[in-house]
Amino acid sequence: MTKHTPKNDQESEEPLKRDSIQPQSLVLEMQTSYLDYAMSVIVGRALPDIRDGLKPVHRRILYSMWQTGLRSSAKFRKCAAVVGDVLGKYHPHGDSAVYDSLVRMAQDFSMRYPLIRGQGNFGSLDGDSAAAYRYTEAKLEQLSEELLLDIEKNTVDFMPTFDGTHKEPKVLPAKLPNLLINGTVGIAVGMASNIPPHNLTEIANAALYLIKNKDASIEELSQIVQGPDFPTGAIAYNTNDIKQAFATGKGGVVVRAKTEIVEDKKGNFAIIVTEIPYQVNKSNLLIRIAQNVRDKKIEGIRDLRDESSKDGVRIVVELKKDAYPKKVLNRLYQTSQLQETIHYNMLALVDGIQPRVLNLKMMLEEYIKHRREVVRRRTEFDLLKATERAHILEGLKIAILKIDEIIKTIKKSRDKDEARINLISQFRLSERQAIAILDMRLQQLANLETLRVEQELKEKTALIKELEFILNSEKKMMGVIAQEVEELRDKYGQERRTQIIKHGIKEFSIEDVVADTQTVVMITKAGYIKRIPPDTFKTQHRGGKGVTGLTTKEDDVVEQVFTTTTHKDLMFFTTRGRVFRLKAYDVPEASRTAKGQAIVNFLQLAPGETVSATFSMEDMEKMKYLLMVTNKGTAKKVELDQFENIRRSGLIVIKLNNGDNLQWVRPTTGKDEVILVSRLGQAVRFKEEDIRSMGRNASGVRGMKLKADDQIVGMDVVSHASIKNGAQLMVVMHNGYGKRSELKEYKVQRRGGSGIKTAKVSKKTGEIVSAYIIQADDDHDLFVVSEAGQVLRSPQKSVPVLGRSTQGVRIMRFKKERDTVASVVLI
Repeated sequence: MTKHTPKNDQESEEPLKRDSIQPQSLVLEMQTSYLDYAMSVIVGRALPDIRDGLKPVHRRILYSMWQTGLRSSAKFRKCAAVVGDVLGKYHPHGDSAVYDSLVRMAQDFSMRYPLIRGQGNFGSLDGDSAAAYRYTEAKLEQLSEELLLDIEKNTVDFMPTFDGTHKEPKVLPAKLPNLLINGTVGIAVGMASNIPPHNLTEIANAALYLIKNKDASIEELSQIVQGPDFPTGAIAYNTNDIKQAFATGKGGVVVRAKTEIVEDKKGNFAIIVTEIPYQVNKSNLLIRIAQNVRDKKIEGIRDLRDESSKDGVRIVVELKKDAYPKKVLNRLYQTSQLQETIHYNMLALVDGIQPRVLNLKMMLEEYIKHRREVVRRRTEFDLLKATERAHILEGLKIAILKIDEIIKTIKKSRDKDEARINLISQFRLSERQAIAILDMRLQQLANLETLRVEQELKEKTALIKELEFILNSEKKMMGVIAQEVEELRDKYGQERRTQIIKHGIKEFSIEDVVADTQTVVMITKAGYIKRIPPDTFKTQHRGGKGVTGLTTKEDDVVEQVFTTTTHKDLMFFTTRGRVFRLKAYDVPEASRTAKGQAIVNFLQLAPGETVSATFSMEDMEKMKYLLMVTNKGTAKKVELDQFENIRRSGLIVIKLNNGDNLQWVRPTTGKDEVILVSRLGQAVRFKEEDIRSMGRNASGVRGMKLKADDQIVGMDVVSHASIKNGAQLMVVMHNGYGKRSELKEYKVQRRGGSGIKTAKVSKKTGEIVSAYIIQADDDHDLFVVSEAGQVLRSPQKSVPVLGRSTQGVRIMRFKKERDTVASVVLI
């Protein structure tokens, strides 16, 4: 008989019967299967457990390394061995998933507190991949051992591994509040978790506060935990956003790179980036900036370099000479990853299975709850062991008292079972005590010392009492937890890396970080501007040579120098009769010898248009008008409230005749006096009321009648208080001569006249350059700037008081031949 061999597998299979096929709705099947899949991803892969802050793969890696002895004190071992052990025993997935998770736990730029110490190439901020696991080595960090400590004391539940050959913990004991200090990012099905890292010291202090104050509010906890603390540092903005995220578990925090604007000896500016936002790829950041420069989305950048090293991040952005550093920096924030929003979605598994969004207090409560359970189970374990040992010690104590009889009984017994029975019956020992005695060698039994046994028994009795007290006292239990948290904080706590700024980006003002200090603003004829500290120039005696105050290029001279404070608004009036507004701190600060920056970077000037008058908007509450005077003697008064809304493109303030330029502007009360001084030594003093208020587009009226070759070189406003206090007129001439004259020597006239003589002008003195009203008793200093940039600072009192028709005395001697005075200012 021939045996039948099936031709294929189909012939060997049982044919399907019609009644074994169950019709199923596709919709219902998809719902059920997808739900099973979703729960598998949520619980078994993507979301961290609130108790230890770990996803299954991370927990398995750490437990495997713990079990194989890769402690912080051990030698490094190849990552290939770790990955193989994890795959073979606990995690039946791809090796790349395990290795990538291991690598991330070793990266100090990904983890605020790394859990694994790596040796070899573990990647970089530039997105470089780690070396293959056959090259790299790893072991546990000392900090991560705090997650696994006491795991052998039945502190957590275990479950069979995928093949049932081993057991793995469902959660780690986690003395460390890992989820809050290291954060997590996980995308599950239909939900995602995003928890930024925080500072261990702050989290520990918050936990301690909550242990002592169970009813603590989110607001109170937010005072302790300032905000996220990223491994890459940077600056986080707006504490209100942070508090909102802490209160709801959801939100966003704006983070900016840490930058610094520096100036080299040649006056060139650069932006230095030393810290970047969390999880930003540095290489991609540089590529993005370079592309934006090519696309002209950012202007003013000359060069871009990455000078980062093992000591930290250093990105250098060199700027063009005419670039405005703060403007470029703000543009970099807007168009690159130098500014990022880090999102909060504090979603985690509660009780190992329920995904929930938790606020800061709830997360801390879950951590404390878990630690309470671990401490309880550990204490019960220790109590059981201590009780068992105490019971054995009591039996040994009996054995010592009757050692000879016990040894004799053992020797007479035929076997171990008979000896055990005899010991129990003759000496009233328990079975455990009898077994413990029989397990000892006769030599050990004979050498037992009463004092040593009694001492150990006393210690075990005290320990049992202590452990029972912990179990029976909630206060004592929480005290143990608090003590362990304090030990963690003191041992592993670090200084905060991320700086927290109270204000948000939109609310942020430069005035919050720029001190309101006195400063000197300088403007040159060629249109360059800068500001310097007023103490840059030492006060010198009249007739001194001064120091160089501004390095000028060919044919460039200093035209305006005035003092203000950094927070004040500056108003810039141009020769074409327009006005612009700018904050004083927006004017670039530079060294005494630096050229400054082109003023066209800040003001939208037309070709040939220059700034002719500038003043600070200080003490404007009592002022009602702005009084303007042109080179040809035209005067005009405009109400101050017409200058409230000044466009970036400027505002027209006066209609000029051909060949005339707006040169002076001063705020007035409406009841002041005005004095005009001409280049050839004439001066006219008249009442402000002689000029009626006009609209911005009007031309003005004649303020002073001038000869054909003469023009106005000085204008000032005289208040009634200034007249009462002994006002004087200070004049300075081209060749360094100057003087003070009493204002009472100048009688009040009608506007539009030729005026009277104010100085004896000659070839020796040169024509008048500038004229100011001063007070005799003021302690102001006189700044005199020459066309070559030489600056003299001298007390105004050092200039003598002389008659109005005199020539004055020399107040400045020039270093260079044919140098002359360019401008004068009082500080």
